[in-house]
Amino acid sequence: MALDETSARLTIHLSGNAVWHHKPAYAEIVHRARAQGMAGASVFHGIEGYGTHRMIHQDKPSRLRTHGPCAVVVVDAEERLRVFLDTLEDVLSVNGVAVLDRARIRMPAILSGQETP
Repeated sequence: MALDETSARLTIHLSGNAVWHHKPAYAEIVHRARAQGMAGASVFHGIEGYGTHRMIHQDKPSRLRTHGPCAVVVVDAEERLRVFLDTLEDVLSVNGVAVLDRARIRMPAILSGQETP
């Protein structure tokens, strides 16, 4: 992803126990992102949160991965993320909310492949 493109961040909020075809939904999203060449994707498991049912979800740290709230964050060019989001309709039908917002990406020169002055 070139740094001068319009960069964006796609954040998908899920329940940590959301399943897609017998595997975690968050894992399916990350694998699809990699297969489609997205610049990067990360999964974050929350300590506490609530959703549409307004029930607070919190748990012991050892159980957060499977029961707590979860967010998958994917970064790339905005238009590429829009196309990618269209391919996630089946996974998001399980339970998920997607938020797409513009982002300014800053990377150390060594990671971006640019030389330092």
